[in-house]
Amino acid sequence: MLEAPNRRQARFITFEGGEGVGKSTQVRRLLANLGRHAVEVVRTREPGGTPKAEAIRSFILQGRSEAWGAGAEAVLFAAARLDHVNELIAPNLAKGTWVISDRFCDSTRAYQGLTGGVDDRLINALEDLALDGHTPDLTIVLDMDPEIAFRRVEQRTLEDGLQLTGDRFEKEELEWHRRLRQNFLDIAGNNPDRCVVISAEQDEAALENAIWSVVSERFPELQGGPDA
Repeated sequence: MLEAPNRRQARFITFEGGEGVGKSTQVRRLLANLGRHAVEVVRTREPGGTPKAEAIRSFILQGRSEAWGAGAEAVLFAAARLDHVNELIAPNLAKGTWVISDRFCDSTRAYQGLTGGVDDRLINALEDLALDGHTPDLTIVLDMDPEIAFRRVEQRTLEDGLQLTGDRFEKEELEWHRRLRQNFLDIAGNNPDRCVVISAEQDEAALENAIWSVVSERFPELQGGPDA
C-alpha cells in the first residue's frame, strides 16, 4: 500500500502595523518566497477577504460608520472577521494551504480598542467569537515612524501621478498615528511568542530579507533551498 504524501502543516501568518509601512508590498514578496519553496498559499486582507467582509470594509473605510463610534465599528470588524474565518481562513488551513493576511485581529485591538477606547472585555469577547481558535502562528509587526511613513506615501503617490485621498483612518492627525504605532508595539510586547517587530524603515529588499529570516526560522521546514 502506498503511503500518503507527507504534507506540510498549514501556517497562518498576519502582517500588522500603522498606515503606510509597506504591509501590502511585503505580503506580496513573502507570497513569492513561499511559492519558490513549493508552499501552497493564499493571500487575503482585513477587513475583507470574502464578499460579505469586503462590503463591510467599504462601509467602514468610507467613513459611514464613524458616527456610530468605535464600539460599533469593533462589532462590524468582528462580523467581517467571523465570515472571513469561516469562509476563507479555516477551510484553507484545513486543506493544508497557508494563509497570509494583511491585518487581522490585532488591528481591531489597536485601532478600536486602544486608540478608540473600546472596553477590553468587548474586544476580547468579539475576538473569541470571530477567531474560533484560529490564532495566527506568526504576526509580523512592521514598525515605522509615522512621519516617515506618510512622506513615503506622498512620494509614491506623486511618482505614480495620483492624487492623495486616503481612507478615514489615514486622514487622522499625526499624534493619533503615533499612539497607534505605540499600540502595535505594546500588543507585540504582550504577545512575544506570536509577534515579531521588524523595522520598516529599511529599503524594501532588506525588509523582505529580514521577514524571510524570521519566517524561515519560525518554520524550519522552509530552511534550505527552494522546494526544500
